[in-house]
Amino acid sequence: MKVGTYKGHVIAVFLRDEHCPPHVHVAGREWNARFRFSFLDGRVELWDVDPEGRRPTTAVLEGIREAIMQRHYLARARRIWWEKLQTVCLENHSWDWDAGEVLPGLIIQRGVYVIAHARHDVVGQKTILNLVRAPGFVEIDL
Repeated sequence: MKVGTYKGHVIAVFLRDEHCPPHVHVAGREWNARFRFSFLDGRVELWDVDPEGRRPTTAVLEGIREAIMQRHYLARARRIWWEKLQTVCLENHSWDWDAGEVLPGLIIQRGVYVIAHARHDVVGQKTILNLVRAPGFVEIDL
């Protein structure tokens, strides 16, 4: 599904056979790129370009990344990903309660809780984490 465009390049979330981490696809005439985005913050990063030998200029890739980072494009990418795939790709990672951050993988130690379920609140622009045996849940404003 189309998220937006940048100088004629369509930015889209594919819905068939998609997988974590959350990302969008952008196609050039001779290349395809993927950019990862997050349900935790506004970061967007280039994931890969195929084929590497046809990679567009750094300026083009950075322009696309900055376009995706625009609040309305990022919100649309998150909405499409959540509504169609029903995951924010954070389950079975851990939440450090004191640091207020996700840690990759299952970590068992004091103050760190396994993320049992995570969801995206499209209207409120939040990510909600339900944690195993935690004193509460976590809401992250996006």
